[in-house]
Amino acid sequence: MADGKGLEIKTRMHSIEGTRKITKAMGLVASSKIARAKERVERSRPYFQIMYDTLHAIADSNTDFGSPYVKENTAETVCLIVLGGDRGLAGGYNGNLFKKAEEISAKSDYMVLPIGKKCLDFFERKNAEIISREYAVAADLTVGRCFEISRTLCDLFLRNEFHKIVLVYTNFVSMLEQTPADIQVLPLMANSDVAKKETSHSILYEPSGEAVFDAIVPEYMAGLLYGALCESLAAEQAARHTAMDSASKNAEEMLDTLVLQYNRARQGSITQEITEIIAGSGE
Repeated sequence: MADGKGLEIKTRMHSIEGTRKITKAMGLVASSKIARAKERVERSRPYFQIMYDTLHAIADSNTDFGSPYVKENTAETVCLIVLGGDRGLAGGYNGNLFKKAEEISAKSDYMVLPIGKKCLDFFERKNAEIISREYAVAADLTVGRCFEISRTLCDLFLRNEFHKIVLVYTNFVSMLEQTPADIQVLPLMANSDVAKKETSHSILYEPSGEAVFDAIVPEYMAGLLYGALCESLAAEQAARHTAMDSASKNAEEMLDTLVLQYNRARQGSITQEITEIIAGSGE
C-alpha cells in the first residue's frame, strides 16, 4: 500500500501473534503444573490437621501449662515469613500478597524471611531487615528445608528475638480464586472454649504433656510452612493460568480488530489505484 499503513498494521499483527503464542504456551505450562500442585495441597493438609489437633489437645487437657511456645515475648519485633512467587506474569498474585504483608508490617517493627525471588526483591527494595536469603527460591524449598527454617525460627523465638511469628501466604481456593492469608505461628494459644479442662479420656504423654508439646511445636511449624508452600505454589500456577488465558484472549481480539483495519486499508488502496487508472485512461 502506498501510504505504508498496511505494512504498519501487518507488523503489529505479527508482533501480537508472537505474544499470543507465548501467553498460550505459558498458560498450558501453568495448567499442566496445577494438577501436581493441587495433589501436594491435598496430601499436606491431613498432616497439618493432625499436628494441630494434637497440640491443642495437649494444651487444653493441662491445667498448669507453662510451655514457652504459648507465652508472649517481651520483644517488640515481629517475624514475617512471606511466601511469594519466583516469577511474575501471574496477575495480581505477588502484588496482593505484598499488600497483605505491608498491612501487618505497618503495625510494628519487623524482620522478614522472604521465600520466593519476587518476595526477596520486594523487601530488598524496602530496605527491610532480612533474616536469611538462603531460602529465596520457593521452587527449591523441600520438606527438609522447611524443618531447617522451623528449627531456626523456634530457637530465635525462645531467645526472645521476636514478639511473634506470622506466616503470610496465598490460599488456594479454586482456579479462579486465590486469597492472601496470614497465620500467627507463635506463640500458640489454647482454645478458650475448652482450655484447661480435664476429662476422663485424657491421653497420658511421657515424659509429660508439656515436654511432648515442646518437641512437637517445631514439627508443627515445619508442617504448617510446607502446607502454606503447597497452597502458594498451587495459587501461583492458577493465577498465572488465568492471567495468560486472559492475555491470549485479549491478543486474539486485537488481531481480529487489526485484520479488519488491514482489509479496509487494502480495499481503500485498491479503490484508489482503480480510480487513478480510470482517470489516466480518460485523458
